[in-house]
Amino acid sequence: MRLAHNLEVFPGVWQSWIMDYKSLEDKAESAADFLKMMASAPRLLLMCLVLEEERCVSELAEVTGMRMPTVSQQLALLRAQGLVSTRREGTTIYYRLASEPVKDVMAMLYKHFCADAEIPVAKHLETLDAG
Repeated sequence: MRLAHNLEVFPGVWQSWIMDYKSLEDKAESAADFLKMMASAPRLLLMCLVLEEERCVSELAEVTGMRMPTVSQQLALLRAQGLVSTRREGTTIYYRLASEPVKDVMAMLYKHFCADAEIPVAKHLETLDAG
């Protein structure tokens, strides 16, 4: 009853809230898709390895012990979702994280789950800590 009264008294506020909620709902859906794509240990490992420097499939396969076709398949999924981007040099394709939000999430995951690992992510962590 009280909520109905407030809606009558403040109709503009209610309308604004509904529009903000719709925007939030769309962003939540996008964030959920992003997290679903990251919910894979092999994909997270690959993304962690390309956090600070771009790498090619053969290098990633060598470092991880995964087969090259497996690495390529995982990178293709990440690329299709816009999480990694590529640069071609001759016949070699180099992969890197596609955006600052992706780098931020990966750096935060590294900070909380992998801080004792020997993976060079210090540059990006410094920018997160400064902000």
